[in-house]
Amino acid sequence: MDYRRLGSTGTKVSSLCFGTWRFGMKSGGVVETGRDDAHELLDAFADAGGNFIDTANVYGDPNGTAEEYIGDWLAGRDRADYVLASKVYFGFDPDNPNGSGLSRTHIRRQIEGTLDRLGTDHLDVYYIHRFDEETPVEETLRTLDGLVEDGRVSYLGASSMAAWQLTRMLWESDVEDLERFEVTQPMFHAAYRETEDYLDVCADQDLAVCPYSPLAGGFLTGKYERGDDGQAVGPEGSRADLVEYFQDAYVNERSWDVLDAIRETAEELDATPAQVALRWLIERPDYTCVPIVGARTVEQLEDNLGAVEIELSDDQRERITEAREESEEGEDE
Repeated sequence: MDYRRLGSTGTKVSSLCFGTWRFGMKSGGVVETGRDDAHELLDAFADAGGNFIDTANVYGDPNGTAEEYIGDWLAGRDRADYVLASKVYFGFDPDNPNGSGLSRTHIRRQIEGTLDRLGTDHLDVYYIHRFDEETPVEETLRTLDGLVEDGRVSYLGASSMAAWQLTRMLWESDVEDLERFEVTQPMFHAAYRETEDYLDVCADQDLAVCPYSPLAGGFLTGKYERGDDGQAVGPEGSRADLVEYFQDAYVNERSWDVLDAIRETAEELDATPAQVALRWLIERPDYTCVPIVGARTVEQLEDNLGAVEIELSDDQRERITEAREESEEGEDE
């Protein structure tokens, strides 16, 4: 496993982060990844040298289940060996009028619950899961600054939001001399271009980028073939069958062009498309990029981890970049 500094911080993380959003999630009443499977996946990630684990207070059913799974697993390990990230924003308690958002009340309540479920006295990274238009920015930032000041959080992070919102919060932090974001977590993969302005801010401000959905919901693994109507046709039980928004979110002319370039590169390297797609992200030149992988099985996870063992040539990297930039159709068309 390779390690890199997390943006401008002094903390080093594995080149891939393990995402736990499927832990305790129920689909059709069935848990996707139960406690035993979650621990098996975490074991495999740690055994491969992975040390960066991502979760959120609302992952799992009921809320907090994913954090509990991780906390149980951590109880038998050295907490200092791992970099833990969680998040706050979405509704945790639907019956509480203060049970969501980025108010001082909600943040303080949620950090206590998160630390308790994880069985730790601090988080390495605490993300705001979304931008809160109803809470004053200064209130949110002063509350987060206090969490860093008292040692419950080491670094702050921001997930999905507009580039101007991220810029505004960074500016407010600088002007008010408050702790600023060091890590971001946007949706980003080789075929996705909507976050370009956001990524420009990250590069300019030396923020680490930990993209979610780095394989376009599994599309860039290469398991899908193109149907006569341009839609993705995959194995029975794949996300194309189970998730209503899959085709609209991930499948268009650009994504097929990028997948073709990824497949060609994978064949040249004797690698898998997933490994190439992840490696393209890891090698982003303008900022530290640590993709978040969320495998369902140990076999899938081991395949993803193979991304740290390959390198793209300049020509291969450019081939994929050109495919995403020269396609006539964008992701939202």
